[in-house]
Amino acid sequence: MEPKQNLQPSAAFIGASWVALFIGVIAFLIGLWNADMELNEKGYYFTVLVFGLFAAISVQKAVRDQMEGIPVTNIYYGLAWFCTLLSIVLLTVGLWNADIAKSEKGFYAMAFVLSLFAAIAVQKNTRDMKAAKSRDEIS
Repeated sequence: MEPKQNLQPSAAFIGASWVALFIGVIAFLIGLWNADMELNEKGYYFTVLVFGLFAAISVQKAVRDQMEGIPVTNIYYGLAWFCTLLSIVLLTVGLWNADIAKSEKGFYAMAFVLSLFAAIAVQKNTRDMKAAKSRDEIS
């Protein structure tokens, strides 16, 4: 008999994922709040951030569903990847054309990437914890 695997993420990884998500999103938003930009520019970057977070979570869900044998339509899978890449392209184009310092551009890019990565990690942890809880209830 094989030993039971504990697939639940560690508390340290869960905490680190949430901290990274909050740091990335809050830093991005504080940067926008303090930026010397028109309100429509700030709205653009905020919308790209929210769009990117949702798209990244959708990619994680679609990939995980496929790995677990849960049916995922090709259109949803492709759309999730397309939207994630589109959010990165939209941020890149916006920053490329923005009239701000290169250091600010780098700040927004890094806060954005940190936020996307952390959103994927938080979604993975949430799903892993739910799966572990379901396994514990069954056994």
